[in-house]
Amino acid sequence: MTYTNTAIKQISTPFGEKRNQACGVRRRMAVTASLAGSLLLTATMGAHAVTMPTAGRTTQPIGHYEFCQRDPAECRPISEAAPHPLDRRGWAQMIEVNNHFNTTVLPRTDMQIWGREELWSYPSEVGDCEDFVLAKRNALMHRGFHPSNLLITVVRQPNGEGHAVLTVRTDRGDFILDNLVGEIADWRDTPYTYLKRQSTRHAGRWETIRDGRTRLSQAQ
Repeated sequence: MTYTNTAIKQISTPFGEKRNQACGVRRRMAVTASLAGSLLLTATMGAHAVTMPTAGRTTQPIGHYEFCQRDPAECRPISEAAPHPLDRRGWAQMIEVNNHFNTTVLPRTDMQIWGREELWSYPSEVGDCEDFVLAKRNALMHRGFHPSNLLITVVRQPNGEGHAVLTVRTDRGDFILDNLVGEIADWRDTPYTYLKRQSTRHAGRWETIRDGRTRLSQAQ
């Protein structure tokens, strides 16, 4: 993929502020009991699916831009598929992938790993939050999820720090895979402010998120 000088100038820092620690330092132990996942899936069956609204193209995080330069095949235009039909098999796959990386990859900052900021890469034994997201996205694609339904997403935590999570688009709503917590949650019931995410039509482009949601727990 090539970029014009104008496009390069529009590339942003990923989170809009400095991060002083790894995205996953304060993570909780991942949930391994399938019962918890089954209960949440059952709860979503009766919930009205509300997808994450977007408001047009925005700047690409600098770490993702450099990732795309190293591997252009990861950032090509894609056909937008219908949201993934979420059944118990798909839900179990999401839990499996989320738990696997949350329990086998140690959270470290890019500075600790590479000696520089914002180097997005697939993790082996250690990784920053965006590295967890890349790994989970790739693993779910290999399990049959369409890439347009697996979107790297930038959020702001309640303490003001930036973070990256994976949004999974399904016919029961958008769900968040996060290395800070074990549970997979409807995006409306997470504590974050949603800023931007990958486009559903182009893996190398990003869109602004209009986050005016009501928390799911409050809506029910």
